[in-house]
Amino acid sequence: MADIVIVGAGPQALTLSCLLLQKRPRLQRRLRIVDPSGRWLSRWQRQMDQYEIPWLRSPSPHHPHPNAHALRQFAQSRQRQRQLEGAYGLPHTDLFAAFCREVISEFGLEGRVQAASVEHIGLPANGKGPLDLSLSDGTSVQAGRVVIATGSGSPQWPAWSKGIAGEVPADALQHSDAIDLPALRLRPGERILIVGGGLTSAHLSLGALRRGARVQLLCRRTLKQKPFDADPGWLGPKYLKSFHAEPCMHRRRRLVLEARDGGSITPEAAAELRQAQRRDVLQLHEHCEVQAACWRSDQWDIVCTRGQRLAADRIWLATGHQQSVSQQPLLQQLHQQQPIELVADWPVLEPDLRWPGTPVHLMGGLTALQVGPAARNLFGGREAAQRICRAVVKQ
Repeated sequence: MADIVIVGAGPQALTLSCLLLQKRPRLQRRLRIVDPSGRWLSRWQRQMDQYEIPWLRSPSPHHPHPNAHALRQFAQSRQRQRQLEGAYGLPHTDLFAAFCREVISEFGLEGRVQAASVEHIGLPANGKGPLDLSLSDGTSVQAGRVVIATGSGSPQWPAWSKGIAGEVPADALQHSDAIDLPALRLRPGERILIVGGGLTSAHLSLGALRRGARVQLLCRRTLKQKPFDADPGWLGPKYLKSFHAEPCMHRRRRLVLEARDGGSITPEAAAELRQAQRRDVLQLHEHCEVQAACWRSDQWDIVCTRGQRLAADRIWLATGHQQSVSQQPLLQQLHQQQPIELVADWPVLEPDLRWPGTPVHLMGGLTALQVGPAARNLFGGREAAQRICRAVVKQ
């Protein structure tokens, strides 16, 4: 039996693994990590590569090592300080990846990710005893505690995209999850309509422009620019103190949504987009939404909410992911076995991020009612890891 099984091998799962092993080294042989890729940070690295992201949006103290200064010390020891951008020390992607490899080695976590997914989770019948996990490779595991850290949720498709009639080529309409910029083969001057107002839409726009495409970026509001995806006050007690004191979970959810504010792009990305506008290879359509789209004569005919008509060869949807209990099979199973309070399909967890009445903890975006607006980011991963680790250590 494993003491703890962590489902997922992304940055948050790595953050928790390192902190647990620092506090309880004896867990080294009784900690199990399960992820379909069989590797640490596989999905994270794939996203960095497929969107050609130059550097992270998180300050240098936010990373998987328990020592907040470890990334900056690593950069200094390798004479790579220039790869920490600006006053907040935003790390270049390749620096962060090299640092994480060092962290994985330091804590003896190489080769520790089992290449499988958890297909079923069974709670003990009487509330006592181990959890039963059935894995995709046909094996089963018993665990004293489980942490579900499986990432960003399922792709969110706008309603109009589900009403498109007829046959559409696979590469003519894609969610951002399916787009791999380095593998793209675009014709010179190919017209791409990108829907979304967050940083992913900016990365996709700039990647398409580098490949000679003409881009139309369509945002339902004014395109907002911020250094971080939430105000820095949410990365400490300035705002979190009153957030944690708020007893109403519906009010907490509103605070989270207001803080996230529907997505934004960095000032650096905004400056590049403005340059592209001046070169007349990018058109920005703000306060505009697609009402309907029709594929005809090998191109898109798009009608917007104000009656404006656009034409494009491809549509890319940078419309985010749906974070909800009903979108995650393991959480659906938990809710069937142990129903809990949900607020707009977000779980109301215990302070240690446990699914109430079970030894199952969550990490990531669905801990937002407890952790706050930065729950899905590296900061949120550190906060979640500390809460879960305290529960394990005092056991």
